[in-house]
Amino acid sequence: MTHDSAGLSNVPAPCLVDQGLVVNKTDMLRLLSDLGQVNYTDMDEDGVLSSGTGYVMDVFAEPGVSTLVANQSLYLNVYSFDYIQLDKLPDGQSCFKLFQESRCLQLVPLTSPIKEQAKRDLDAAAIEEIVAEALSASWDACLDDDGPLA
Repeated sequence: MTHDSAGLSNVPAPCLVDQGLVVNKTDMLRLLSDLGQVNYTDMDEDGVLSSGTGYVMDVFAEPGVSTLVANQSLYLNVYSFDYIQLDKLPDGQSCFKLFQESRCLQLVPLTSPIKEQAKRDLDAAAIEEIVAEALSASWDACLDDDGPLA
């Protein structure tokens, strides 16, 4: 008999597609790690406390360490939140609502992971091409400097 330390040996892991609640800290880390630039709104039951545009600089899981939003930079600690609600806005845009008791930090991505990966791939290809050209030019210069061997 296989023993699962969580006692959930026959319960499948959830499958969420664009909507649902995420409570597992590892899943929260994975979900938030590639957000990039976002519009954020900090809300409580009285309304909007703050809003703006920023870049997710770091996502981590450390008990006792704060989530920080300042200077257009977001440092998100998944231990600051009870759960994440995945949702879609009326225009189809993904929305991540990070809840802590009666407070909600809403994040709406402004960048796409697909576009960001394509840009990184393009940047890597451009760098490889520049290096190849530089090496080729260096070899050509070495060959041009070689005079007669006599």
